[in-house]
Amino acid sequence: MIGLLQRVGHAQVRVGGETVGQIGQGLLVLVCAQRDDADASPARLLDKLLALRVFSDAQGKMNRPLRDIDGAGTPGGLLLVPQFTLAADTRSGTRPSFSGAAPPERGRQLFDTLVAQARAAHPEVATGRFGADMQVALVNDGPVTFWLETK
Repeated sequence: MIGLLQRVGHAQVRVGGETVGQIGQGLLVLVCAQRDDADASPARLLDKLLALRVFSDAQGKMNRPLRDIDGAGTPGGLLLVPQFTLAADTRSGTRPSFSGAAPPERGRQLFDTLVAQARAAHPEVATGRFGADMQVALVNDGPVTFWLETK
């Protein structure tokens, strides 16, 4: 799986004018299931998301994970948004190929597994809507953006 994460001051996802997911300070993660992802891929991605030290400590160094964004044990929000276009192959031509993305039903299964595991492990989890035309708004804090893969 691919996770493109951004450290945010706040973020929200809207579908058809309705807010379907939003968080305050935390991580917005665009998530893509790839064709060859294993059943264990969501757990591996989640472990990395929850442990990655991308929030500043008192000295201004990225030294705190999502579980402890302020050093006082306060967890940040986690907004998971499905985005199959992260698997695009743009090496040739001018039209991206999405052959590396998981088929829609497999992609939905892996995304739903990630969401369920995240909700069991973290207190504030919001999501976008799989297969929907979404509008994502965010304030990137830093900016801080990382590309993660479970391979």
